[in-house]
Amino acid sequence: MFVLINLKAYPCDPVEIATIATDVSEATGVRIAIAPQATDIQSVAETGVETWAQHVSPVEHGSHTGSTLAEAVSRAGAVGTLLNHSENRLRLADIDAGLRAAERAGLETIVCANNPRQIAAAARLEPDSVAVEPPALIGTGTPVSKADPEIVTDSVEAASGVPVLCGAGISTGADLVAAEKLGAGGVLLASGVAKADDPRAALEALVEPL
Repeated sequence: MFVLINLKAYPCDPVEIATIATDVSEATGVRIAIAPQATDIQSVAETGVETWAQHVSPVEHGSHTGSTLAEAVSRAGAVGTLLNHSENRLRLADIDAGLRAAERAGLETIVCANNPRQIAAAARLEPDSVAVEPPALIGTGTPVSKADPEIVTDSVEAASGVPVLCGAGISTGADLVAAEKLGAGGVLLASGVAKADDPRAALEALVEPL
């Protein structure tokens, strides 16, 4: 079970959470990764935690001021990237170009989508994984596995063999177990750890059932 913690732009200490994630991953054997802000990728990667970019731009080297170059996040220590998160939507052509940029840089990829129909379209672009995240549930503490389990099972079917992560509202160990039973190979979460009063306790409780 893969646990990817997206720090978004929350006012947390990315190095502290990365250090906690490293400790918990080593103690439990659970694969845990952190997706910090682009400017924090290097310092987070230096903790030894698996580090992901929150986004890469669908561009190559060139005149692209303000873009996040895939090769740059790779040099900083990222090993993967999210694409098309519900808070940073892309056109289909840009998702495809972003995937090709990530491939050039040797980055693993997860394409996010809202529902099984979008998951099917994303999977056809051949990312390493897809993540289903109904926007209405993001940050609510109510996981999609509880609110509408069929979204997960239908997404697994629609992905045609591409691994599926379950996102939106994930916050407890029970949520991880439910996602796994529905066929998800991992979870994507944010506030459940990044905004917790005690991130270490929150992350330990999250992975304990695994």
